[in-house]
Amino acid sequence: MAEGFALHTTDVEATLGRSLWADARARLFRNKAAVASMVALLLITIACIVGPEITGHRFDQVYTDYSRTPASLTAYPRDEDIAPAIERIGSRVRGRPESISISGDLVRVVLVGQRPIDERGLAYFDRSDLFGPARVVERADEGRRLTVEVPIERNYFFFGTDTNGRDLLTRTLFAGRISLSIGLLATLVALVIGVVYGATSGYLGGRVDMVMMRIVDILYSLPFIFFVIMLVVFFGRNFILMFLAVGAVEWLDMARIVRGQTLSIKRQEYVQAAEALGVETRGIIRRHVIPNTLGPVVVFMTLLVPKVILLESFLSFLGLGVQEPWSSWGVLIADGAKNIQGATFMLIYPSLFLVVTLLALNFIGDGLRDALDPRDR
Repeated sequence: MAEGFALHTTDVEATLGRSLWADARARLFRNKAAVASMVALLLITIACIVGPEITGHRFDQVYTDYSRTPASLTAYPRDEDIAPAIERIGSRVRGRPESISISGDLVRVVLVGQRPIDERGLAYFDRSDLFGPARVVERADEGRRLTVEVPIERNYFFFGTDTNGRDLLTRTLFAGRISLSIGLLATLVALVIGVVYGATSGYLGGRVDMVMMRIVDILYSLPFIFFVIMLVVFFGRNFILMFLAVGAVEWLDMARIVRGQTLSIKRQEYVQAAEALGVETRGIIRRHVIPNTLGPVVVFMTLLVPKVILLESFLSFLGLGVQEPWSSWGVLIADGAKNIQGATFMLIYPSLFLVVTLLALNFIGDGLRDALDPRDR
């Protein structure tokens, strides 16, 4: 009796099988490059979301004493940088540093002046990015000789700083939020509009197809920059404008790709069988046409995300996109290119994040194309 029940259960499980989406998921996870790329992209996304909150620096915080500071795993300031900084501050308070002794995060300075030193000038230590508030521990020679203890403010700049003295690691991670959000959301807008428009045009065919594609041709003839400028004039400079501007233009290529796929799909036997069974046009497009166009659509989408990121960088360069103090990878790369001779690190780190993201998207696109190809089902 138990053997018969076990045999019956096995037959039921064998009969149920797996859905097409389950098969596609299994093929995708067998692709090691795609899985590694998904992990890398996930780590970059998490780092961009969480990183700016734990680096210890605000993305717009300016350190005037650390302009174009090289990347380092050790804390700033270095011991050799402390004496020159104290000499500069001493010249402001009219007190020559006679002796400087460093003990951990505390520096002891003896200032000597020709006239009594105004202790209010010691506030220059606190205004510096290297030191904290100074404390007078000894006065001599009627105030012309002061012994001062000053705490050292240690800061880590793992990616260095930019020309304004802002932490490059924080700005790179914060810029990743902008670039990824614009790339993904604008691509999503183009995906939804382009897939629905192209599938409808290709399936209906005839005069409807001709009119819909002539509308696409007309929109192709409009200059992209002119379109963006008009949006800025009417709606003002807005972060959401980037999604509308890029998404409203990039769906044209998506529509043409989907239309070409639909023209071949609608001649397949399963589509003709659905028409013979009386399935509505909307149901055929939603259940048969669109799912079978996902292979090339996903590949194009993974190429569209980096294209959108580059477009955003171009618009920001023209003053129509992301504005200070916000930033994006494209803006950081443009700034790094201007300072490539004296501060190569300003170009390397944002470029590395962008390159890894683009490679991950390309490998994910290849994996999804292979997994969603209906010929492999």
